[in-house]
Amino acid sequence: MNMTQKKYFQLAFSALLTTSLGLIFAPLAAAQSQISNYPNKPIKLIAPVAAGGGLDNLARKVADRLSKNLGQSIIIENIGGGGGTIASQSVAKAAPDGYTLMVSYVATHGTNPAVRKLPYDAIKDFTAIGMIGATPNVLVINPDVPAKNLKEFVEYAKKNPAKLSYGSAGPGSLTHLGMEQFKLGADIFMVHIPYRGIAPAFTDLLAGQTQAMLPSLFAGIPYLKSNRVRALAVTGQRRSAAEPSIPTFKELGYNGFDGQQWYGITGPANMPDAIVKKLNIELNKVLASPEFAEQMASEAMTLIPMSPEQFTTYVKEDIARWTKVAKDRKIEIE
Repeated sequence: MNMTQKKYFQLAFSALLTTSLGLIFAPLAAAQSQISNYPNKPIKLIAPVAAGGGLDNLARKVADRLSKNLGQSIIIENIGGGGGTIASQSVAKAAPDGYTLMVSYVATHGTNPAVRKLPYDAIKDFTAIGMIGATPNVLVINPDVPAKNLKEFVEYAKKNPAKLSYGSAGPGSLTHLGMEQFKLGADIFMVHIPYRGIAPAFTDLLAGQTQAMLPSLFAGIPYLKSNRVRALAVTGQRRSAAEPSIPTFKELGYNGFDGQQWYGITGPANMPDAIVKKLNIELNKVLASPEFAEQMASEAMTLIPMSPEQFTTYVKEDIARWTKVAKDRKIEIE
């Protein structure tokens, strides 16, 4: 090879190398630019329920404040059906670019994974961004039941095993599994009557068709205020500031009753760490707002800011909790 050919070869090789490196690094540079400029278009926040109701209301309140922090609009999309399964599957299949998020809650990422065969993995198919908060569940009974407290109710249930039934918001819901956990812990029997939601369950409780229920405290407050039901105990580690007169199960000798109606933000698996971190920081700023905290307290919700790692651990532990209850009570739902 003479000098001219050698020089030509070196120039050609240099050009080829430059082009190849450009093809390799250009997409990486573009992706990095998208991450650093995030968000540069509207974000979709999926609420896994029909419009209206507590979760939808929470999603809109969080979206309103989070959008101001991020400087970008957040659009709520309601996808109901299947106890949140349809919405969860949709998010699991979405691009992990931070523009499709979801308000996950105890049904989609707690009780459903414990009792159903789902088309998604609640841990592997999602990126945990952060917890929003939780409201405890409260054991309530019809006032005609001759029991003024939890001890008397358990004693009455043991003496009258054929007289008691309880309503739930549906098979596999927290209102179902939580009561089964209580039946197991108290060694009592009650017939489970499932309903299509908490509202019709309350209707029959008030009418005396059922005698007990374990709704969220937020759902139960209107009935407690009007003395149409009697509260016996709340779940969680401490009493709720919304109803401080109601003792916890733990105070009354029942350990492990920590299940709550919790809510958090998740996205598809494999979201970039930088986007997850940014979303977590801005979400926790929303939770730190005294105005927002006061508003949520009026709805019996305690705000629980967490890191993505803490939220992932929380979800894993909640699934494990309800999986054990389902196994102990032989509950499996097709």
